[in-house]
Amino acid sequence: MDFPEELKYSKEHVWVRLEGARAVFGLTDYAQKELGTIASVDLPEAGDDLEQEDSFGSIEARKTVAELYAPLSGTVLEVNSELHTTPEFVNDDPYDAGWLVVIEMADEEEANLLMTAEAYEEYVSVSDEDEE
Repeated sequence: MDFPEELKYSKEHVWVRLEGARAVFGLTDYAQKELGTIASVDLPEAGDDLEQEDSFGSIEARKTVAELYAPLSGTVLEVNSELHTTPEFVNDDPYDAGWLVVIEMADEEEANLLMTAEAYEEYVSVSDEDEE
């Protein structure tokens, strides 16, 4: 599995790429593999306000529908509209073409609560052990 070092991670399996006062969100490689083939993605609209840890959309896979929880608070600037017609980008390229939204952060300090790649990798390995 891939855990890019430059990203931050939430316990809800959303990655964050910090770009100054902006942040890009996406579903982690681990989460997309757990869900299986992504059939559709429901995302907020540009201009919507997100609150940290609140649902901001959902992802439907063949196995289930999973809520997406915001790792940071802010206002949605961009939504990956390509996912409406090509949701499999989340499976094929979760850290690039499969990004979900770009936000303007409301509080940049919230990013300090997210996990590093190393901490996230350890978090998911413990989660996998608990399931066995």
